[in-house]
Amino acid sequence: MCGITGWVNLEPDGTPEAVLRRMTESLRHRGPDGEGYYMDTFAGLGHCRLSIIDLETGSQPITNESGDVWIAYNGEIFNHAELRPGLERDGHVYRTRSDTETILHAYEQYGPDCVHHLRGMFAFAIWDRRSRTLFCSRDRLGIKPFYYRWDGRRFIFASEIKALLCHPSVSAALDESLLSEYLAFGYTSGPRTLFSGISRLMPAHRLRLSPSGLAVESYWDVPHRPAAAVGDEQFWICECRRRLEETVRMRLMSDVPLGMFLSGGVDSSAIAALMARMVTGRVKTFSVGYRESHFSELGYAREVAQTIGTDHHEVVIGPEEFFGELPHLVWHEDEPIAWPSSVSLHFVSRLASAQVKVVLTGEGSDELFAGYGRYRYYLLNRHWMDGYSRLPSGLRRSVASFISASGLLSANLRRRLGHSFLGREASIESLYLDNFYSAFSPTQQLALAKPGAEAMGPTYEAFLNYFDSRPDSSLLPRLLYADQKTYLVELLMKQDQMSMASSIESRVPLLDHHLVEFAASVPDHLKIRNGVGKYILKRAVEDLLPRNIVYRSKMGFPTPLRDWLLKPGARGIRSILQSREGLLASYLNRNALAGLLDRHDRGVEDASDRIWRLLNLQIWGEIFLARTRNPLQGGSGNGALWTVTA
Repeated sequence: MCGITGWVNLEPDGTPEAVLRRMTESLRHRGPDGEGYYMDTFAGLGHCRLSIIDLETGSQPITNESGDVWIAYNGEIFNHAELRPGLERDGHVYRTRSDTETILHAYEQYGPDCVHHLRGMFAFAIWDRRSRTLFCSRDRLGIKPFYYRWDGRRFIFASEIKALLCHPSVSAALDESLLSEYLAFGYTSGPRTLFSGISRLMPAHRLRLSPSGLAVESYWDVPHRPAAAVGDEQFWICECRRRLEETVRMRLMSDVPLGMFLSGGVDSSAIAALMARMVTGRVKTFSVGYRESHFSELGYAREVAQTIGTDHHEVVIGPEEFFGELPHLVWHEDEPIAWPSSVSLHFVSRLASAQVKVVLTGEGSDELFAGYGRYRYYLLNRHWMDGYSRLPSGLRRSVASFISASGLLSANLRRRLGHSFLGREASIESLYLDNFYSAFSPTQQLALAKPGAEAMGPTYEAFLNYFDSRPDSSLLPRLLYADQKTYLVELLMKQDQMSMASSIESRVPLLDHHLVEFAASVPDHLKIRNGVGKYILKRAVEDLLPRNIVYRSKMGFPTPLRDWLLKPGARGIRSILQSREGLLASYLNRNALAGLLDRHDRGVEDASDRIWRLLNLQIWGEIFLARTRNPLQGGSGNGALWTVTA
């Protein structure tokens, strides 16, 4: 696990090695164990290393036997030992035990199709100085990051955006057309980032840069579910268990200590239980919780740890620690942080880094096996909407108006009905995206925007493009596919950047692409059964864990953000949001913003998600655009986010 960076120029431009060193140094947290560089007339490669495999001879960049082809790589190839004998039989000579060298020789053997042979998580750049060709690729699900800037003459790449900004030809500017999507989701889903001119290589994509130009293409996709699935329920349960055991075992490959992030949910608990059966000694598990016990899952994690006998460790945080770290973590993530749980992930990563270099995590199963309640809720409401939509539109509008304004209903009942088909339009935008994803719906954005700032680009375009791309599939696979291409990718970036901020590698067994392909073939009724999401996965692991862990309601790692924002210590957040010099001042109506904050303070409206979106955008602007906040000093710039009160 490492950080990579570099460039290729179509014509020599004399960029000094000092620039490459600055770019690499900005990624030191990703690889504190060593660094390496390669430069020639047209290209430069930089690498900082977190030593996991082949501790003695695995330094990078490395080259082939002739010194003509070089690679800088970030990730782990879990089947590299299986690939090596065949490559050696074909005449390739190894000088290390590293998986890095296997990628290099596979590229020499298979060209761009080498990616089809790789099983793991990866982002790499291979420079062939003979043909002046750069070949780059990113793993199938997007576990490892890859960012770049291409201006037609110069291609600059890195594991994180901050490294690109160290190059003298790259400057930070906001891509305004993505603001609407950001305000809705908290992230952007396509190849463009909030930094104008800086792109991400999308998951399962590869690119080739040669003197004739740049070409980017997809090399893999989540398969469509076959029209007729074979096998009875027991077959699917056994196959799910077999594949899960295989992918967990593969991810135990390491020359350094490893552990497990344990939330107490079924995914991380099942992986921890399998690990405990596969390794000698006690598995080290790590959990994070809040002082507010009703938001904490620590009790469940402790129960699992005790049941399977792990060496368990915990960290508990409050608002002082949470908000004190936020600017630093926005700097690590390069873009605004989508979810408050990212901050908690940072704290548990820091806890784990004192004892291990590698952790396994439970990310991914909700998007593969339909674990989120929103899938069940939408499918049920969509069913009822089919009949309800036959009623006169005037009657439906009257019902929606009564629900939103009636004083006869309790606030809780009004909220629940307002989220149902009775209070919503029939479209997927209203009944699904506005309901479950969007902090700011398009209507809410319009109410908050300054005159003239209303047109900030499309809001749901990326999600809907993926959803609409498979019209021949049933509804559930289309929802899952759109999430896998958008929501999950951002979750994985959170996982990577928050763990790498503490120099720790995170591995996601549930997102092995063989398991992903299997999940796509599982029939809908085995993903959701009688209101139970992830049914097939839970059946496959129910012998490993207490039943109350396997079948408990999903909490989704909630954060007590609403409660914290109502405390006196949060007063500094209001002043940061309303700063006349901040990024928000250019786009938001000051009075509308003040009204939103006031309604939240009075408890009339829960605006926690919207305040979170705006706060992160404002801090991001201070750090990267205006440079008025030093992210390493949380109280600088426009002041501290949290004030400790007596």
